[in-house]
Amino acid sequence: MNLGGWTARRHLWPAVRAETSAAESATAPLALSDRASRDASVTLGLTLPGDTVLYLLLPLHAATFGVSLPEAGLLLAANRLVRIAGYGWVARGYHRFGPRAACVAATIGATAATLGYALTTGLIPLLLARLLWGLSFAALNIATQALATAEAEGAGRRSGRSRAIISTGPMLGLLFAAAFAEVIGPRQVFLVLGIIAVLALPVAVRLPSGPGQRLRMPSRRLTWPSPLDLWAFVQGLTLDGVFVVGLSVLAATVSPESATSAAGVSLALRYIAEIVLGPPGGIVAERWGAKRALVAVSLASAVGYAAIGAEAVWTGVIAVVLLRGLASPLPALVAAVANPGAARVPAIAAMATWRDLGAGTGPLIAGIVLPIAPWGLYIGAALLLAAVTLAFARLQATRWHWSG
Repeated sequence: MNLGGWTARRHLWPAVRAETSAAESATAPLALSDRASRDASVTLGLTLPGDTVLYLLLPLHAATFGVSLPEAGLLLAANRLVRIAGYGWVARGYHRFGPRAACVAATIGATAATLGYALTTGLIPLLLARLLWGLSFAALNIATQALATAEAEGAGRRSGRSRAIISTGPMLGLLFAAAFAEVIGPRQVFLVLGIIAVLALPVAVRLPSGPGQRLRMPSRRLTWPSPLDLWAFVQGLTLDGVFVVGLSVLAATVSPESATSAAGVSLALRYIAEIVLGPPGGIVAERWGAKRALVAVSLASAVGYAAIGAEAVWTGVIAVVLLRGLASPLPALVAAVANPGAARVPAIAAMATWRDLGAGTGPLIAGIVLPIAPWGLYIGAALLLAAVTLAFARLQATRWHWSG
């Protein structure tokens, strides 16, 4: 008998197998988190183009959809308004039924809304589609952010990758619409996007099943904002609201004869920035600290706004677009750090609500001020973003969390 072989089998191999099993057990949660985060991001990326392309085509082709320009503005705001009212309810449903059930239902709702843009006409049918989309997006948005931050290790990497995956869909959708809307018609564009959204359903089915973790959820009423919520409101107002409207106006002004193409490419650029710079933003947050990175990027964005206000338009636009992409994974990471354990997802939901409120207010302000004082609008946005960011930076972590 081979004594060395017997000794190895008797004493060494079990130890090696035990170490291997322990290592696999330690990495299994991370692998599951990576897969769940990726699947949720793909689901949202496939369904999101139906919404983003509407911001491009509805104002330019309002008559084709049977609405006036004021009604088009109401439709573009409706999905954010219903999210403000329903985020807490959607978040409670997400944790009661789990990621799979929530995302499957949201995928069906998002697909129906996109097909509604293609197949219905008039204010009321389109308004119902927008409300359905708003609730569907709320569930998908909570899922992507909650699954990306479910495990502290690698949260920055997952969040950056998630933003890049999600942004690919709107970017390609906007470029497709810019190229083909005038050829096949705006309503046919949404028919194609609705068919693409159906492809998200088998991906959503792969998500973890069963009820989620039992968490303390925010109430349905709009609570007093924490410092982080206030910063999210200002970010939504400036970077999601004022900037998007101003960017489209600038593109249409520069290329009046090709407004659809110019606006589509301009809007797609912000998603390209998220795809390219979202993952590095997550890595920077892990190495440097999420709050520190968020403060630095926000202050730099304020400088970009000031450049636009000083009539260095394209320098400022490019700077803000690139910085917005770099910042895309950071807010959820800051919320996760400030609200560990059971408070994490409620904090993300509350922050998203305040950001939606800002993003819904921004276009209203821009529509009034742009024709009167366009440069003053951007100078004001720069000062507001810088002031709120500096105030946020001075607070200790115990004072910038969500408190319910």
